[in-house]
Amino acid sequence: MPAKKNKKGPTKGSGGKNRRSLEGKSGTLPAEQRHWYEGKQRAKAARRAKPSDGQPRGGPGSDRRRPDSDLLVGRNPVVEALRAGMPATRLFLANSLDPDDRVNEAARIAGERGVDVVEVTRAELDRRCESNGQPGAAHQGIVLQVRPYQYRTPEGLLDNALESDTPPLVVALDGVTDPHNLGAIARSAAAFGAHGLVIPERRSAGVNMTAWKTSAGTLARLPVAQATNLTRALEAFKKEGLFVVGLDAEGDTPITGLELATGPLVVVVGSEGKGLSRLVRETCDVVASIPIGNAESLNASVAAGVSLYEVARRRAENDG
Repeated sequence: MPAKKNKKGPTKGSGGKNRRSLEGKSGTLPAEQRHWYEGKQRAKAARRAKPSDGQPRGGPGSDRRRPDSDLLVGRNPVVEALRAGMPATRLFLANSLDPDDRVNEAARIAGERGVDVVEVTRAELDRRCESNGQPGAAHQGIVLQVRPYQYRTPEGLLDNALESDTPPLVVALDGVTDPHNLGAIARSAAAFGAHGLVIPERRSAGVNMTAWKTSAGTLARLPVAQATNLTRALEAFKKEGLFVVGLDAEGDTPITGLELATGPLVVVVGSEGKGLSRLVRETCDVVASIPIGNAESLNASVAAGVSLYEVARRRAENDG
């Protein structure tokens, strides 16, 4: 039986019919200008050469955002996060993006650190932001996908503090629910020599994008531990020789006269409204107050900063 003939006849080429679809979209950077590709390829080769670090690797559908990841949007926040070493997995750039110094720096750092740089449409960026709970976010054509924060255990944080050359100094947060306060306290803790933060697993702010931005990169360096039960964690610290000092406006001892400041110490900051919980307060060796003027109380992050400065001051005097 003869083969069936093609009624349309042979097609030698598109004849220009599909030429526009082959030209690409306007505004797309030429390959030779995508300077981050070289660093990206080097980083990929390095990852293939070393053993797995336990992080999920690529596979079918691996370019989709994991439910437990988060997104940071906007040129300034993304650049600041990459400079600070935020644990990122992908940098998304709009394929019609007009690059500037911030975009170029973000792409360069991402390539050097082995963060995948992916070009997508603005509509795709809008969709990702919306599914991440940020509908209408002003992403400016640049979005950073970050890994879930890896919390330490209170025991691991304490071990590191005990191995330090300075007396252990840990900051515990008792029901601080505002991530802005968490980030600000982290900045003060790092500035005045604390070895880390301890927060409860429940009814407490966690390390999210708001805390990251408020900490100005500090949370990339300062470890944060989650405690299933904060009271038990404090009791365990006390068994290892640390003194626990709670901050409260009605405390018995002014922070300026705290003799325990020069020894191994846990400073406990209470919640924005209720202060220290009953069980945590009972666990404290001392409840200290900050002498203030006409104001009724201080914001949790301000109180933490003032107290940690005083601890650092007394330790410096003692060392001198």
